[in-house]
Amino acid sequence: MMTYHTKRTFLFVLLTLLLTGSANAQTHEAEGLKDVYRNYFTIGVAVNQRNVTDPTQMALIKKEFNSITAENDMKSGSLHPKEDVWRWQGADRIANFCRQNGIKLRGHCLVWHAQFCDWMMTDKKGRPASKRLFFKRLRKHIHTVVKRYKDVVYAWDVVNEAMDDGGPSAYRQSQLYKLYGDEFIAKAFKYAHEADPSALLFYNDYNASMPTKRDRIYNMVKKMQAAGVPITGIGMQGHCNIYGPSAQDVDAALTKYAELVSHIHITELDVRCNKEMGGQLQFSKGDTQQMTDSLAALQAAQYARLFQVFRNHKDVIDNVTFWNLCDGDSWLGVNNHPLLFDEHLQPKRAYYKVKHFNPNN
Repeated sequence: MMTYHTKRTFLFVLLTLLLTGSANAQTHEAEGLKDVYRNYFTIGVAVNQRNVTDPTQMALIKKEFNSITAENDMKSGSLHPKEDVWRWQGADRIANFCRQNGIKLRGHCLVWHAQFCDWMMTDKKGRPASKRLFFKRLRKHIHTVVKRYKDVVYAWDVVNEAMDDGGPSAYRQSQLYKLYGDEFIAKAFKYAHEADPSALLFYNDYNASMPTKRDRIYNMVKKMQAAGVPITGIGMQGHCNIYGPSAQDVDAALTKYAELVSHIHITELDVRCNKEMGGQLQFSKGDTQQMTDSLAALQAAQYARLFQVFRNHKDVIDNVTFWNLCDGDSWLGVNNHPLLFDEHLQPKRAYYKVKHFNPNN
């Protein structure tokens, strides 16, 4: 039988444990994703102009994230629509937000077949630009952009989506490739390295964990590195869905890419609530799809699987970036519900799955 003093001691200890647990829980909730993952990798978000001018959205970014990517404002077509025309306002606003708040900035992207400076590929007579002319223009563009943001950008997606998903050619048959072969990839990395020798330079692509495309990316990067091209990182976009890719495919891709580079970024993560995946611009926007409990559970489970794999590869993954702040911003449409925050900036079930992981598993 407990004595009076024993009971008092027991109740005191129990109350202390309860209060300590409550305080710890409150502290954990006050922390953002960037704090929870401090021993793993930085947590990033792709932003638009609203995100960095609206006080509520700015506060959410500063709480949750310690890396930023400009969704569209640093793409070459946005910055440099004509040979002698530069539009810096949007990119500068995002860069200044990062500077003012001590947030790292990923540069996205210097060369992409879409949203590109197409004028570079045509001479004054309307004919395809020669290699000499094209590469002169490309070098000037890359040097101008990289040097402008050299103080705040720590990594660049130098070339984006140059590999084909599964056609007969390993390379996407873009106008860039048809006119300049894979030399445009090598030159872009060379020029970026000239402009900022300290920046991490990434090749970035979607479906990068699917075996066929994984091997194509691997072979291209290996070939380029053997020729002295300064590719220092691989970006896996991570446009996933609630069913795929499998944890096994993601793990295998990370393991394989780590043979070539010591820096891997998950650059454009979202998990849409359908069976589509990848970075193509043709997709269903889920115009009538409601976020049911079953879809929320499937999405949370997929996010949990992905982050378990990411944590297992923290030795090579430096950063995981979500592609947009909330469902209302998503390029996939609000009714595909792809992100951790809904259209009202409220955390979803998937947010808590990502945040409240067991570090011992």
